[in-house]
Amino acid sequence: MFAAAALDTTDKPALYAGLAEQARGLLHGERDRIANAANFAALVWHALPDINWCGFYFFDGRELVVGPFQGKPACVRIALGKGVCGTAAASRQTQLVRDVHAFDGHIACDSASRSEIVVPLYEGERLLGVWDVDSPLLARFDADDRAGMERLCAVFMESLR
Repeated sequence: MFAAAALDTTDKPALYAGLAEQARGLLHGERDRIANAANFAALVWHALPDINWCGFYFFDGRELVVGPFQGKPACVRIALGKGVCGTAAASRQTQLVRDVHAFDGHIACDSASRSEIVVPLYEGERLLGVWDVDSPLLARFDADDRAGMERLCAVFMESLR
């Protein structure tokens, strides 16, 4: 069984480097998207402080559909271009939102969420989905989190090849 090593949460670049290494080890040798997404979400959930939801939305050809996650029950379907997740998927750009209440069209699945980061997941031109992390703290995420989350998502995407 996989045992997560303790990570220093005060140095974000080091935290994400360690988390990426753990994710690589956890996902090594497995290609199943759902299995890897479930373990990935659990790993991040237990490693990152001050988050209240993390998980995947996968594209079904029409819209984003909730996938493996950790946290309270979530919105099931999100249209492309709608909310933070739909915007990340449509724009192909990571969305770092300091205050979700100031984001035009934010979809409030959990009223306790105050900030959010969403990384779009693409295989070439093909949209796979998005990785979404919410926090009850205002401005919880910064440029270090963006770089770290994008690095983590690269590890997840590599595990599927």
